[in-house]
Amino acid sequence: MKAFVISAIASNQGKTILTTALLYNYRKSVRPFKIGPDYIDPQFHKTICDTNSINLDTFMMNKSQVKWIFNKYNNKDICIVEGVMGFYDGMDKACSAYDVSKLLKIPTILILDASGSYITISAVLKGLKTYKKDNTIKAIVLNNISSSMHYELIKRQVNEDFDDIEILGWIEKNLPCLKDTHLGLDLNDAKKDTLQKLSKEVLKHIDLEKLQKISVYTKKKNNNYPFEKIEKVNKKATIIKDGNFSFLYYDNLKVLKELFNKVEIVNPSKDEQISKDSDFVYILGGYIETQKAYDKIKNSKNFKDSLLRHVKDKRYVYAECAGLLFLSKNVDDKKMMNILDVSFTLTNKRNRLGYYYNQKGLKGHAFHYTKPIDTKNAIDILSKKKNSKGEFGAWKKENVYGTYLHTMFRNNLNILKDYFGI
Repeated sequence: MKAFVISAIASNQGKTILTTALLYNYRKSVRPFKIGPDYIDPQFHKTICDTNSINLDTFMMNKSQVKWIFNKYNNKDICIVEGVMGFYDGMDKACSAYDVSKLLKIPTILILDASGSYITISAVLKGLKTYKKDNTIKAIVLNNISSSMHYELIKRQVNEDFDDIEILGWIEKNLPCLKDTHLGLDLNDAKKDTLQKLSKEVLKHIDLEKLQKISVYTKKKNNNYPFEKIEKVNKKATIIKDGNFSFLYYDNLKVLKELFNKVEIVNPSKDEQISKDSDFVYILGGYIETQKAYDKIKNSKNFKDSLLRHVKDKRYVYAECAGLLFLSKNVDDKKMMNILDVSFTLTNKRNRLGYYYNQKGLKGHAFHYTKPIDTKNAIDILSKKKNSKGEFGAWKKENVYGTYLHTMFRNNLNILKDYFGI
């Protein structure tokens, strides 16, 4: 099989465009992965190739667990792993493209933006190659190339300076397909012909045979299960999921299916109801605080009534981020469910971004622009470092728990025990 990481020196260098083109090109035989906690890119991946994308996060999981996750899901001919930010960014949390590619022993393809440069590209590459001697950088793709002559200038210099780097090719500057989308392709609305055009133009000057030669990977066997054993329970779980509540790690879905006897997915935008025999409701993160999202659900009376019935029956609810907001009294002038005694306001600046710990040492990720009006009923502090100062980020009332923290379930079965009533 084949496997490789796509990385760069920073965000907005072309990782997503190259990943999109390759995923579409190999769509019948590819498994996408995403390094880190991101929810958005995996949704794009799924849209492009119709295969669920898997997060590889060496902050939330330990090394043996991430290796197990990769080996479990690399069941296709080609595995494409999209990096996060720059190649070494995230090393302080042990979750960079460098860390993950080294752990999995798969090569990295760097996409380098060559706008207004040629010899300096080789200097940048040297810096990346020498910063950590055990890096996995094996090849480069040059982005924003103005002409074939521009490409040859860079290629000549790189070949002169390196004998262990393959130059796979280049992507033209100002591609028509990118002009049409203004670099903001909404893949949820993308049509097949749009993706086909983008893939063809992006890969026009890239040697895919050479890419496959350097991406050979021998799949490892998952001999040991590095997690607490999951014992199935005779209970039913409900996942609240639609275009607004959409932040779901695919492996979390698999864990719930392994744990619960039955799992249903309820779409609140379609006013679907939670089953009366549901024991546990999981409300995903998303965008409920925005007007567009709020308008889609404000008239979903049947769904809301079924949630209130579920709470009245003292059944369990676990809600992340937008799910937390939905359970609150209100977000500014938007009335929410009034289940948790807290109100929020939407601000113009980020209030959290990055990895956090809760007071029980649970690792997770948070990213939000809302903040509570007051924290008198809060129960949990989220902090950047374990057992350090932070700010409140979770609320609980009887069997209902809402938190700003997104986390992974497979290595945190204690969450299921603490908050899922198991």
